[in-house]
Amino acid sequence: MVTIKEIAAAVGVSSATVSRVLNYDPTLSISTRKRQAIIETAEALNYATPRNRSRAAAQGAGTGLKVALVHFLEPAQELADPYYVGVRLGIESRCQALKSEVVKVFLTGSAPEATILEGASGVVAVGHYYGDELDWLRRHSRHLVFADYAPAGDADDSVLSDVGLAMIRLLEAVHAMGYRDMGFIGWIDPFYGPDNIHSERRCRAFIDWMTKAGLYRPDLCMVERMTPDSGYRLATAMLSKSDRPKVLITCNDNLALGAYRAIHEMGLKVPEDVAVASFNDIPVAQFLAPPLSTVKIPAELIGETAVDLLLERLSGREVVKKVILGTEIVWRGSTPQPNGQPLSIADKEVKIY
Repeated sequence: MVTIKEIAAAVGVSSATVSRVLNYDPTLSISTRKRQAIIETAEALNYATPRNRSRAAAQGAGTGLKVALVHFLEPAQELADPYYVGVRLGIESRCQALKSEVVKVFLTGSAPEATILEGASGVVAVGHYYGDELDWLRRHSRHLVFADYAPAGDADDSVLSDVGLAMIRLLEAVHAMGYRDMGFIGWIDPFYGPDNIHSERRCRAFIDWMTKAGLYRPDLCMVERMTPDSGYRLATAMLSKSDRPKVLITCNDNLALGAYRAIHEMGLKVPEDVAVASFNDIPVAQFLAPPLSTVKIPAELIGETAVDLLLERLSGREVVKKVILGTEIVWRGSTPQPNGQPLSIADKEVKIY
């Protein structure tokens, strides 16, 4: 592999000058001709920067890799939630492209044999893990990356979207449309228990924003332990109120499906009687009547990025990395604007902490 010293000798400058040119140091005073000569010589000699060498090494590390994919949902539960199917497909497709083996492990109920994790090059854990389960994963994984979840602290690599921020942007947009009576239905995060039922990130963001805006009504924020009928049951209870909300925001698209059913059975119409907005943008969202407005979370990209983080670890990265992928609000017929004008709000920036 060619070195900076060799490039410097070929051009007739110091190694420090070559380094500063190749790292695009804006404070370096050098002629355009000399700068161009350094860059062209580096390209001719196939010089790779340390960052590009690390990326190449990471790609090479993927060949023959054995990845344990640990899922917090059972197969039947996952199939009922297309969002998590997308995360898994992202992991599998990235591993397939890298010619890496994937071994699926479902961490539901009793823990599987630890040797499955210990025999893998690394582990990608999909979903939320707490307490003993989290300790078990850390204890038996050579390298561990979380997909769609970031444990507290800075001990683990993770990739997810900031759904709290997405909720704030959704509320700001709906508020700008002229709506004030907004309701929310979601689920209780099992980790926090009955004393803190509003701990889920979207729910917490909803309560905080609505409170600051002077619009929060506790009776229009309903949560329960997640079941297949939660959306239908919670929407029925909320929309049975005499002063029901004008907009119903659901924690994910599966809850929105149940809410649609409740709305239609009650003889109401979307969006004339109640507008609906949600999260995830699963495939069926665009085929509802009317199509569902929803925050698109890049499920497959979350899975792909988790594998890339694992490859970086195998290539020698030691610093913990947390990647936050942007979200996009996809506006459809379930939340029309009062003025009838199209609205597009997106947060596509990728942030790395």
